[in-house]
Amino acid sequence: MTRYWKQSLIVLLALAIFVPIASASPRIFFSGGFYGPAYYSPAYYGPAYYGPGWVRPYAVVPVPASGKIKIETKFKDANVYVDGGFAGTVGQLKTFPLHVGSHDIELRDRDGRSFYQERVEVVGGKTTKLVP
Repeated sequence: MTRYWKQSLIVLLALAIFVPIASASPRIFFSGGFYGPAYYSPAYYGPAYYGPGWVRPYAVVPVPASGKIKIETKFKDANVYVDGGFAGTVGQLKTFPLHVGSHDIELRDRDGRSFYQERVEVVGGKTTKLVP
């Protein structure tokens, strides 16, 4: 029975030590008593203060996985080829999304002759304007 009590005591001590450390809000024990997160409010110490030893985590801003291409030309019946594949005509596409990275944009007339070629770098969340 003593072994059971020793193991129980070890588990209780581990919970008493590690649970306050793993909690999301800082709690600090002073000799005068317990001061929780309300004592260290952002209104009193400013928005970046969480208590001694606590640092506000960096914000992670998600970046869109695609950007847009806008083609401005008077040839609305020109065929648009992206990376060698047919995408549509300028009149149909107007502004179209592409994955982030480098792409080869080519415009061809009705007879299949290429009159504009450019390698374009697409940036996430931005629109790249092409004026052939």
